[in-house]
Amino acid sequence: MTATTPIRWGILGPGSIAQSFAGGVADSRTGKLVAIGARNPAKPGLAESFPGARILDGYDALLADPDVDAVYISIPHPGHAQWAIKAAEAGKHVLCEKPLALTAFEADAMMHAARKAGTFLGEAFMYRLHPQTLKLVELIRSGVIGDVRMIKSSFGFAMPRFMPEHRLYANDLAGGGILDVGGYPVSMVRLIAGAAAGKPFAEPDKVVGTAHLGQSGVDEWASALLHFPGGIVAEVSCSISLNQDNVLRILGTKGRIEVPDFWFAGGNRDVGLGQIDVVASDSTRETISVNEKRHVYSFEVDAAGEAIRAGRQEFAWPGMAWAESLGTLRVLDRWRAAAGLEYGIEKAQERINTISGRSLRSGGTAIAKRTIPGLSKPASVVALGFEDFRTFSSGSILLDAFFEAGGNLFDTGYVYGAGYTEKLLGEWLKNRGVRAQSVVIAKGAHSPLCYPDVIGKQLDQSLDRLETDHVDVYFMHRDNPDVPVGEFVDAMDREVKAGRIRGPFGGSNWTMERMDEAIAYAERTGKQKPGALSNNFSLAEMLEPIWAGCVTSSTDTWKAWLTSRQMPNFAWSSQGRGFFTDRAGRDRLDNEELVRVWYSERNFGRRDRAIELAARLGKSPIHVALAYVLAQPFPSIPLIGPRTLDELDDSLRALDIKLSRADLEWLDGGGLRAA
Repeated sequence: MTATTPIRWGILGPGSIAQSFAGGVADSRTGKLVAIGARNPAKPGLAESFPGARILDGYDALLADPDVDAVYISIPHPGHAQWAIKAAEAGKHVLCEKPLALTAFEADAMMHAARKAGTFLGEAFMYRLHPQTLKLVELIRSGVIGDVRMIKSSFGFAMPRFMPEHRLYANDLAGGGILDVGGYPVSMVRLIAGAAAGKPFAEPDKVVGTAHLGQSGVDEWASALLHFPGGIVAEVSCSISLNQDNVLRILGTKGRIEVPDFWFAGGNRDVGLGQIDVVASDSTRETISVNEKRHVYSFEVDAAGEAIRAGRQEFAWPGMAWAESLGTLRVLDRWRAAAGLEYGIEKAQERINTISGRSLRSGGTAIAKRTIPGLSKPASVVALGFEDFRTFSSGSILLDAFFEAGGNLFDTGYVYGAGYTEKLLGEWLKNRGVRAQSVVIAKGAHSPLCYPDVIGKQLDQSLDRLETDHVDVYFMHRDNPDVPVGEFVDAMDREVKAGRIRGPFGGSNWTMERMDEAIAYAERTGKQKPGALSNNFSLAEMLEPIWAGCVTSSTDTWKAWLTSRQMPNFAWSSQGRGFFTDRAGRDRLDNEELVRVWYSERNFGRRDRAIELAARLGKSPIHVALAYVLAQPFPSIPLIGPRTLDELDDSLRALDIKLSRADLEWLDGGGLRAA
């Protein structure tokens, strides 16, 4: 594609905003509208509304059209993620109406698909590319109103009445103000707070929100407070059932700036001249107009076109780059969570397909499987932990991807997420119908409730949350040396005999001595022996416990014990919690945990060798660190905790590294240089 080649646009969903976008394409320097994808191509008026464009039967037809370079997605936002991912997989560039997705997790999945495909993805906050926005930033940076202290912004309007059939009130279309228009004031205040700090945008360190949920369960009016580092406070509000003044106000120590209806530059969907009022401390007012007469949508068309021509995958500033779209959606996520707003379509009973809109696939081979002593079915070579997710819609994205790659081993715990991790996994296993194919790790009896009689009681609750009658692997989450070890073995053995533990059990953060004692007790009494351990194990040796009661098995003595026993160890913090990334270094002392837990010259020597080997393999040091755990001469199963699809894919890059015994010894520092 040359610097003058027109970008051939197709529109996915021919609604009213699509017509405005078509006007922007017609007035652009870079684009040409060639096709419309419509679910009802015979709908009267389509040809007249989009002159010169071919009307195609359905969205898939648009994505399959070889004469379409880029698609503009203007359907209701519940479909944004699905069709943006499909478009990327079809090799199409995407400009997607706001909000980019329902959540930041969905948006991240869209970016993941675009990154893999090498395609452009942009969020269509049209106001960001209008010259008025750049002028506003220039005024803030000039100091004309002094230091910015507070920002007030609203986007609110009143529908004629409650209309359950309208998308704005429809729960299954994610209606309401926060997602439909709340992103405008949120994205703007983040831009202004960033401009005040000399940055492209700023992230709030506090978000407090509320909303009124109406008859259909969507927010009809809502408000939030954002606090930014440096002291800037922003008040944002939105509504679909309440008129607001819709004036952006930026308050500084020497005056204020006011901008009416900034999202259309004070105009409409065709032209916005751009008006900014600067009010000094003495109330004198200066009105600045950028006097822009081009079509308001032409600016984002050209900004997207220029990015596509240049081979960039996201907007240049002041457009919404990926990091800014994610940051804005994270604020909207927190706002919705504070208001208790979760749409029915985000819950397990409705979200039956993957993020790309298709059924879950099995049979993936990117993650191999292995036999673990005591387990009746093969388990993936790595286990997935996912404590960070708080909704089914967010967590299922990662669970689906892990399973489709071949992963079937899932790590949970009674205390994780106050029980929500187990609930999420249970909903996912039932929803996807893959319990029989999956291996579930459960943990209980965490301190201070580390007693034998707690095991069965907590397992009752865990099984209820997991919506299953058994777990495959069970660990006591901590040990209590004040209790005879046999009492713990008896309690777990009872659960085995009851069929509620159907594989190995053992201890997480147990010492070698207690494991030996527990095994000996079981052998004397004819009980099932503890057959697994879940201690920290990593190329970097944990010098001090990360949390109270934690035990590392990375010492030479532990390695010898694990090898002689052939004891499976499900290793947590297997990649050193960032020690093998750029976050650590002999001169990097800003992270207290890294310094306290991992910094020693022996560990840095291991890190140096991991860096050297990674360079030779074309990998990263964290890949070598994970491969080290996998290559041990005893069953060693790393627990990984990616938060995003990119992080998951990055972890899987370690699985094709095959380390020899000599490699392991060299990485440890006790052998010859690896070949």
